[in-house]
Amino acid sequence: MRRVLLPHDISDDPAPAGGVIRDYAGRSMGTSWSVRLVAAQDAACDHLQDGLQQQLDLIVAEMSHWETESDLGRFNRAPADSWHTLPPAFFDVLSFAMDVARASGGAYDPTAGSLVNLWGFGPWGRFDQPDFVAPSADEITIARAQLAARPVRLQREGRKALQPGGVQLDLSAVAKGYSVDRLSYYLKSQGFAHHLVEVGGELRGAGVKPDGQPWWVMLEQVIDAAPDAVVPGELMLALHSLAVATSGDYRRYFRLDGQRYSHTIDPRSGMPIANDLASVTVVHAQCMAADAWSTALTVLGWRDGLHLAELQGLAARFVVRQADGHFTEYLSTHLRGMLDE
Repeated sequence: MRRVLLPHDISDDPAPAGGVIRDYAGRSMGTSWSVRLVAAQDAACDHLQDGLQQQLDLIVAEMSHWETESDLGRFNRAPADSWHTLPPAFFDVLSFAMDVARASGGAYDPTAGSLVNLWGFGPWGRFDQPDFVAPSADEITIARAQLAARPVRLQREGRKALQPGGVQLDLSAVAKGYSVDRLSYYLKSQGFAHHLVEVGGELRGAGVKPDGQPWWVMLEQVIDAAPDAVVPGELMLALHSLAVATSGDYRRYFRLDGQRYSHTIDPRSGMPIANDLASVTVVHAQCMAADAWSTALTVLGWRDGLHLAELQGLAARFVVRQADGHFTEYLSTHLRGMLDE
């Protein structure tokens, strides 16, 4: 059964009269991006492909932990007890990520890159390399102790951050969502208020299509369910002034000695999550928020995650694996309120 989610607020701003849809696409951050926009037939659009790519290139230059010469890469290599002035966007994204870390009780932590690296999901020592060895209990204990003993500090005046020594920032659970927001802002600044932006599966919609319909998208389904498994019905979302992000345990993982290890690491234990959550989807006005919160709620598990989603007023969907191979769905009050029933 297909169900429909509708935004609480709908703008009556129409698409340009006689507008046409134009498509743009490329690659960034190790994934693909795409944009659909509505433009007047005589609108100048030749600059948009390069303009969109440049926005993403700027984000990579500031916040990529894969690029050694990015601002983040230099911060990660900086000496202990050194203060660094960060670019405005980098500072704002890191500040938001640390706010989510505090609100989630550390279930999400942008400063826990050392743990991500230990488990082979960082830029080096990858799990898919033949010499990869899973970290020992002692290595995890040491990394967690260093993380607790040497927190990153932010100083809003001057946009400064303290590298306490050895901290590895990893913004992969928030920067992709921010990049979706950034492309949306860029399109609006260029006069294209009606668009759909996607980066690596995270989406944000604004305005409507030429026919007046919103940008309809299907919430991501679990892709590794058995053919005979009972799965929740499809959810279609009218992505009108909304963004959506999904974290799923089927996206990236590896098997070692018969055990499956998720790419999502719980900073509180230093271990990959193992809580039967197949996916968490968050719908939010900002894709950056949807991205970060979907990760935090995934780490918390569906019970604690649903409780926090209610406290935070988040529109969230939890899909849980059952022992019999079937799946169960739980919706937060805010998301349930969007159902067109």
